[in-house]
Amino acid sequence: MTRTPPAPIGPADVIVVGRLALAAGQWYPAHSHGEHQLVWAARGAVGVRTGDGTFVLPTSLALWVPAGVEHATGAVDALDLRGIYLAPERCPVTWTEPTVVAVSPLLRELLEHLASPGAAGRAEAEALAVQLLEPVRTATVRVPWPRDDRARAVADALDADPADQRTLAAWGRTVGASARTLARIWLAETGTSFARWRTQLRLQAALPRLVAGVPVAVVARAVGYETPSAFVAAFRRTTGVTPGSYFARS
Repeated sequence: MTRTPPAPIGPADVIVVGRLALAAGQWYPAHSHGEHQLVWAARGAVGVRTGDGTFVLPTSLALWVPAGVEHATGAVDALDLRGIYLAPERCPVTWTEPTVVAVSPLLRELLEHLASPGAAGRAEAEALAVQLLEPVRTATVRVPWPRDDRARAVADALDADPADQRTLAAWGRTVGASARTLARIWLAETGTSFARWRTQLRLQAALPRLVAGVPVAVVARAVGYETPSAFVAAFRRTTGVTPGSYFARS
């Protein structure tokens, strides 16, 4: 891991940016900041776990994490992370929930510029970067985890092997609960049905493979889809775009 931490936010600064390289699978445990944070990777795919679930973000997306919100950040694959912090008292953005934003080519250049020591025109660059923070219309992949021990055992097993095709009834026989009980737990604790949750999990497992350039047909089989077209259809239903568009927006 290599790291260039951001300098403390000065009395006139709105944004400070540091650089951090993470190896695949490396995570920072749950923590919070007194500043707002924009979680963005200039290379690779970054994962962010919050109370709302797990977000997986390619370079074309970032996650706004309000000050005080607990989160864990890590590398879905090897990445160059930017530690972007914004002073709450001087930042006009007031979102109170984690919010996905699009990273346009201009915003990307501004963030990289602000990461350079002694960046020229800092005040102007900060002001423009903040103006460019807009919620993205396209959904991202989010996988909230159940709390019930039986449901969590199923979730952990599927996380280890997303291609597992067992039904909820079959899982119930494994963990000692009826399919109806597990379905009720899943909806109450994740806010979604088991079938939809499993789709989200499979797409989350697919993202690092897609980032690495693995062909869609190979990725589809690895995460449990019989055909590439079925995988692409599920991806589009969840995010609103195809896998190619999801990674090409910036």
